[in-house]
Amino acid sequence: MSEERRLDVLRAIVEDYVLTREPVGSRVLAERHRLGVSPATIRNDMAALEEDGYIAQPHTSAGRIPTDKGYRLFVDRLSTVKPLSSPERRAIETFLSEAVDLDDVVARAGRLLAQLTGQVAVVQYPSLRRSGLRHLELVPVGDRRLLVVIITDTGRVEQRTLEVAAAPDEATLAELRSRLNAVAAGKRLAELGQGFAEVAEQFRPEHQDLARSLALLVEETLSEESEERIVLAGTANLARVGMRFEHALRPVLEALEEQVVLLGLLTEMAAESGVSVRIGHETQLEGLAETSVVTSGYGNEGDSVALIGSIGPTRMDYPGTIASVRAVARYLSRVLTA
Repeated sequence: MSEERRLDVLRAIVEDYVLTREPVGSRVLAERHRLGVSPATIRNDMAALEEDGYIAQPHTSAGRIPTDKGYRLFVDRLSTVKPLSSPERRAIETFLSEAVDLDDVVARAGRLLAQLTGQVAVVQYPSLRRSGLRHLELVPVGDRRLLVVIITDTGRVEQRTLEVAAAPDEATLAELRSRLNAVAAGKRLAELGQGFAEVAEQFRPEHQDLARSLALLVEETLSEESEERIVLAGTANLARVGMRFEHALRPVLEALEEQVVLLGLLTEMAAESGVSVRIGHETQLEGLAETSVVTSGYGNEGDSVALIGSIGPTRMDYPGTIASVRAVARYLSRVLTA
């Protein structure tokens, strides 16, 4: 009973601190929350929570505020995540469905999440390595070059040029296009090698080298990591009066500018299923030590191709942020796989 009550006290401290941005005292907790115990008992519980490192006293004679450890326990014990309203869900679906291409989808998802949370939204472009092939187009460009257009199942389009000894005739090009598409459709990088090798063997000897070169170009394109990038939206939200970081805003902005480092964090979080939450020092990035990052994968069900997330102060509305990230990720998946 004592442990559950202390968890209730911690939950009340987190909720009040997020709402008021002021340290929380025992008398205020007793007045605002139906904890069923006296202020003296609440003070004892707060003392125990402080001793265990879940809350801290920022100033002498002040109330208490949650620590990173306290926020972590609060998030881990969340029993409910407040759902978005029906109008909010309809607005998300309508706004994303009106996108004209992948760039527009990613930009819209970022702006939408930033508006819902009042924080910074980060959207990772669908990874080529985790995407499947939707279509492969071959276009002659002069006598000695082929334009290879690779379209993934997430709508990402990559163009590469292949130098050839001599451009094949239209019949051979059509056969290459047809057979490569047949064997590659919907498959990921790891599944392509064997199929492409078999396709090359089906052509006459004089065209086998071209088939192998095309197959290699597609495989190399899908294996590229240098193309990974992210889009940020709502950075100006960090400057809002209510956001307020304990030290300075500059380290946070500098960390967000380091996209390679931020991509590294997202890659780590991608290994975690469902909604992932990194709080404060859990990010292991000095500039984000006073922030929390909430992410969710999007893409095919159970097989995400990238992440979308929200970045804000550790003093964030975790239930609301988790609900928003989860909802936008779900609708983003629907739009990309439709």
